[in-house]
Amino acid sequence: MRLPFSIFLSVSLFTAETTAALYLSSTYHSAGDKVWKQLTLLFSLVPSMLVQLALIFFHRDLGRDRPFILLLHMLQFGPIVRCLEAFWTYGSVGRVEESYVSITRKKQMPRRGEPEEVERQVGQAEGKLVTHRAAFARTAVMQAFLGSAPQLTLQLYICVLQRGVSVGRGTLMVISLLSIVYGALRCNILAIKIKYDEYQVSMSPSAYLCIFMWRSCEIASRVVVLVLFSSVLKVWVLPVVVVNFLAFFFYPWILFWRSHSPFPQHIEKTLTHVKLSDPDLINKSQNWYRMVVYYMVRFIENASLLLIWYIYRTDFYEFMSAPLLMLELLGAYGACIFFMLVFYQSCHPCRRLFMSSMSQGFEDCCALLCLSCSSAELTIDPHKEVGPRGEVGSSAGARCNIPNDRGREPLNGGGRTA
Repeated sequence: MRLPFSIFLSVSLFTAETTAALYLSSTYHSAGDKVWKQLTLLFSLVPSMLVQLALIFFHRDLGRDRPFILLLHMLQFGPIVRCLEAFWTYGSVGRVEESYVSITRKKQMPRRGEPEEVERQVGQAEGKLVTHRAAFARTAVMQAFLGSAPQLTLQLYICVLQRGVSVGRGTLMVISLLSIVYGALRCNILAIKIKYDEYQVSMSPSAYLCIFMWRSCEIASRVVVLVLFSSVLKVWVLPVVVVNFLAFFFYPWILFWRSHSPFPQHIEKTLTHVKLSDPDLINKSQNWYRMVVYYMVRFIENASLLLIWYIYRTDFYEFMSAPLLMLELLGAYGACIFFMLVFYQSCHPCRRLFMSSMSQGFEDCCALLCLSCSSAELTIDPHKEVGPRGEVGSSAGARCNIPNDRGREPLNGGGRTA
């Protein structure tokens, strides 16, 4: 049984960020910056309360007689108590004979041939630790994107306005960045375990390192780009954020609608049968095409925002080299793409299940770009013919071959590809 180190890391980041935010808000109060003080407290206390409610919900404490635990959650000490409880459970394994043992069946990653299914006994103590790990993994994601992300953006914006980084502000920014990266890492791991729930997934240290570098470069460059853009065009940053939020919110539902995958049956009898985590509703194929398109679009968006900032920047930014800063930010996003490629090509725990490589996604995108260019030429000169590989001939009336989009197979179909 593994030591619950992930729980300790989640609680450490949560406690450190809350403490640093409270200290920084006190310095803002002393300096008379009431607006910065209120925003700092808002981005710290509201996510903290949501984390407390989430832990109560995951452990089902409302239906149990545990008033002291509920009181500690109200006092914002819930994660610390849960962490101590997890380590107490880990220390008690093997000391007391367990009356109930469940059996789990997982497939091992195939080396050659078909994967083997392995049965394993899980005791009550280990089951409790699984519950603790799952709860803290989800609260880490909540803390990262509901608290740490806006907190980091706010403090970096203040640094740009004041042309300096204080010790307290710099400490909070570093902790917030680590919290966001850790939340994104947990989100990646959760997505892999949900997609390949029937397999026994184990992450290697190199996989953790690649995800950490990938998400660090991506998040840091994105936050800096948004802060620079908002410093010169304060009003226009809101439409950018809203469009991104709506796109990420509706995109999974659009894919679900296009796949024509039905909901589980008999949902009219009880709502408990409606489970969007049902294995039949999870796409088992790794869509390289969408991934390549996403990072290409995101790179173009970052470059466009930086170009707009460069055009509308004022004399306020004379203390920095604007072209060098733009190159560094675009280079950081390029490093993010590099580590992402290394992860999927070499460090992904389920890469043996992949039936296609990421290079296929690049080929499809290049073919699509060639097709777009050929279509533009065909519009200008309708007597030209587009060949099966995108070449332009002189015959008329030929039809263009569209590259195979492997990302359009139904969600409830497809093979066990990654």
